Amino acid sequence: MLIERRKMESLSEAMADEAEKGRSPWADARVRFFKNRQAVIGLCLLVFVMAFAAFGPLIARWPIDEIDFMVMGDIVREGAPSFANGHFFGTDDLGRDLFARTVLGTQISLAVGLIGASIAVIVGTIYGAASGFLGGRVDNLMMRTVDILLAIPYMFVLILLLVMFGRSIVLLFVGIGLLSWLDMSRIVRGQTLSLKGREYVEAARATGVASGTIIRRHIVPNLLGVVIVYATLLVPGMILSESFISFLGLGVQEPLTSLGALISEGAATMNYGTLWQLIFPLFFFIVTLFSFFFLGDGLRDALDPKDR
Repeated sequence: MLIERRKMESLSEAMADEAEKGRSPWADARVRFFKNRQAVIGLCLLVFVMAFAAFGPLIARWPIDEIDFMVMGDIVREGAPSFANGHFFGTDDLGRDLFARTVLGTQISLAVGLIGASIAVIVGTIYGAASGFLGGRVDNLMMRTVDILLAIPYMFVLILLLVMFGRSIVLLFVGIGLLSWLDMSRIVRGQTLSLKGREYVEAARATGVASGTIIRRHIVPNLLGVVIVYATLLVPGMILSESFISFLGLGVQEPLTSLGALISEGAATMNYGTLWQLIFPLFFFIVTLFSFFFLGDGLRDALDPKDR
């Protein structure tokens, strides 16, 4: 019986090894991702934040810009969080519902992070892949341009753009994205240099395939793992940049708001006993950042070919 049991265990282990070897790299990455507890926690937190941003307007009882004159006389007492009057997170100093404004702030902060990261990833991937694949003087010129641009503090440039052209949410989205692609381009270039010597790339060159087609069909698809990981780690940086801009008062304009603007307003009034004006926006800000950091670390570990 003992011998038969050992044979069955050995057979089960062999079948498990064969199944693991037969999995595609993406399926293997998915399995390793869900085995990472921190990555799963980050994914759950991100789903929670996105659900709050998506379904929050359906739950809110007050519009974002409507003033509740019943609490205006005594914000410290009457404007505190309460389910009775529908102000679940309390009100701000102007008597506006903080729950609705936190939902809106979360939506805008997520939009800035996701849209800005998408712009940075697209521009950086195309630029870096072209630079690394073409090589030679073209690569040298393109990378020296990146070095020069990296020497310029992009936050100063973004503030200057907002001051010159006015506080526009579109300019904020595009500005953060277009000024953050430089690091992405250098990462993609390094990966492209290691890919362009592969056999399938050499074969495509030998058959006369155009450089643009090779980049699109062979280089960029093999960079998706690195690009996805970097994009998830880039989103928190975008949100932090937008929050810093909004904290300075140069972000979105009223009646729109963002988590950075709400945190700035809550920090200015916290000494008056209205801590809820700071706590709730700060909570969603921290949860959003941690969710992307945990998710990015999990994806990096799952897509690392050394761990396969």
